[in-house]
Amino acid sequence: MLSSLFQRFGWRAAFSTPTPESPICVIGDVHGCIVQLEKLLPKIPQDHRVVLVGDYIDRGEYSADVLRLISEHTEFTCLKGNHEDMLLQFLEDPEKHGRRWLHYGGMQTLASFGLRGIRPEMNRDELQECRDRLQEVMGDALNRWLKSLRTHELSGNVLVAHAGADPIIAPGLQSDKALIWGHPGFQTVDRRDGIWVVHGHTIVTETTARRGRIAIDTGAYATGLLSAVCLDGTEPRFISAR
Repeated sequence: MLSSLFQRFGWRAAFSTPTPESPICVIGDVHGCIVQLEKLLPKIPQDHRVVLVGDYIDRGEYSADVLRLISEHTEFTCLKGNHEDMLLQFLEDPEKHGRRWLHYGGMQTLASFGLRGIRPEMNRDELQECRDRLQEVMGDALNRWLKSLRTHELSGNVLVAHAGADPIIAPGLQSDKALIWGHPGFQTVDRRDGIWVVHGHTIVTETTARRGRIAIDTGAYATGLLSAVCLDGTEPRFISAR
């Protein structure tokens, strides 16, 4: 209803330059692409804080390596993507959530941790055993790190979230579902508060910054291109690595 009112009366937000409180560089969905991530990190200006939008795992081959690398960088701000959400659900209730996660890339993540004998269709006992083996090989520190992932980062007029945000709700009142899994109005309704939303989740052919939305997921696992945006109060600057 509100979105139709916005369109009816022609309300449009006036977006100024995205200006975080201090310089940040936001990295898109890594999906196990450790080679591209290791090439991208040296390109980031040293005075920029690193923020990652989530989806570190699944799809690509080196999820375990990616998790170990970024979790060791305590200065990084790491957000939760829907693939981390599915992994955490699997760890909590493998029988209920396991098959879904395996279907959407969990097989590759398990393989990256050295688990063998994993099949797309496993019974309850097999799924529970798989969960126990994964928790053991991940270790307590990585398990705790995954559970501590935040859903968003707000700095100045920049909101970073994995999948976007509800365009008519203030940043601090967003639901976890909208931030991690997306909102149907995000791509079509402009925000009225001037907040820029930096997001991944939806693969784009090229990075863009327009109408309050900055898209940086260039589908690294499929295209070989990992992208990021540097924000320091000037025009957004995109960087990438193959």
